[in-house]
Amino acid sequence: MRCTSRRRAGAREAGVNWAGVNWAGANWAGAAGLLAGVTVDQLAGDPRRGHPVALFGAVAGRLEARMWRDDRTAGAGYAALLVAAPVLLGMLPGRLPARWRAAVTALAAWTVLGSRSLTAEADAVAACLRRADLPAAREQLTHLVGRRTDTLDEAEIARAVVESLAENTSDAVVAPLLWGALAGVPGLLGYRAVNTLDAMVGHHSPRYENFGWAAARADDVANYLPARLTAVLTAAVARVAGGSGRAALATALADGQRHPSPNAGVAEAAFAGALGLRLGGRNDYGSQTEDRPVLGGGGRAPQPDDIARAARLSRAVTLAAAGTCAAVALVVGGRSRLARTGAAGSGFLPLAAGGANLPDRATALPLPGPPRTGWNCGAGSPAARTARSPPDGGTRRPGSQSRPPGHARRAASAQSASSGSSGRARKGATSTW
Repeated sequence: MRCTSRRRAGAREAGVNWAGVNWAGANWAGAAGLLAGVTVDQLAGDPRRGHPVALFGAVAGRLEARMWRDDRTAGAGYAALLVAAPVLLGMLPGRLPARWRAAVTALAAWTVLGSRSLTAEADAVAACLRRADLPAAREQLTHLVGRRTDTLDEAEIARAVVESLAENTSDAVVAPLLWGALAGVPGLLGYRAVNTLDAMVGHHSPRYENFGWAAARADDVANYLPARLTAVLTAAVARVAGGSGRAALATALADGQRHPSPNAGVAEAAFAGALGLRLGGRNDYGSQTEDRPVLGGGGRAPQPDDIARAARLSRAVTLAAAGTCAAVALVVGGRSRLARTGAAGSGFLPLAAGGANLPDRATALPLPGPPRTGWNCGAGSPAARTARSPPDGGTRRPGSQSRPPGHARRAASAQSASSGSSGRARKGATSTW
């Protein structure tokens, strides 16, 4: 409906524009969709069959067989094509009614999140250790990390699980939620595509050193802000796991950049500080052995009981990220709408490029009638890169050391089978799903 009174429109505008945000035009559908997606993930977890990320991995593997060249340009084109496709797909629901946009956002968020699967895998390892079944714990650990597990003792198994929980909480939970808040469904799907490609081709190896360079760099960029948000949220909820928020921030600032990955180290250091643990050390990946820098040097070595604490911390970070990113979605959508309605309400329309023939002093065209603002004016609104050893026996890029759970592994497996390689690749996320 059109506003019939300037006074009525002005009163409504004053009521809905607060703190620089047009709350009537805020992205309520996006915020509700993110919260619903997190809820469904916590209740249902990943589907066992037909997961969209696994299907994406199969397509990526077939396309790699056609496009592979030993140069960065070919790899950049490959990554750009496979990221652009889901982004464009995510733009299609943009003009749907709000309730349908919320439903599509929830479905997309559930597809790309992996919180429940991550903590379930960690809990399974802890259960094996409680039964003193070390062989079973080593086997279960292979679902989370890419390092060799056949010689690890209880303390090393616990360290591997805590490190994987920290890294994957950032990559498989906080990062997709933040991108969903900033860019909606295109952000959710585009991030998962970037993360999956990094897990599939972002390795240091003769085959992927050049071809996978663009995918690895894109993943580093996409996870830069989420990793730091993960550290902040970890500090905020550290008491849930009996930890210290101050120590989490201090350790993240002091040790985060010592890690070979620009992002994984920040999340791992925050978990180390929050839990009072010492992470890092020697990791054997089969084709190579890496001596990782110590994170949280003042802490103690992880013990099996620390797995439950780390899983509890991961769940708390998930809930905090859901609330934070829902708020970000509201503010981003509201400010965008306020900027648009502000330009329209001024009564002027900026000249288009074709207005060059108008008088030199004419900079805008007045719009007839009262400004159209307010509720009734249409203002509404998917583990070094973590994984197992690369398919051709090369080494992973520095950084991720955990292996993404569930659908990420299936995506990587599909790519491995398609390219004819015998090894396993990491899950479809930076270092996770």
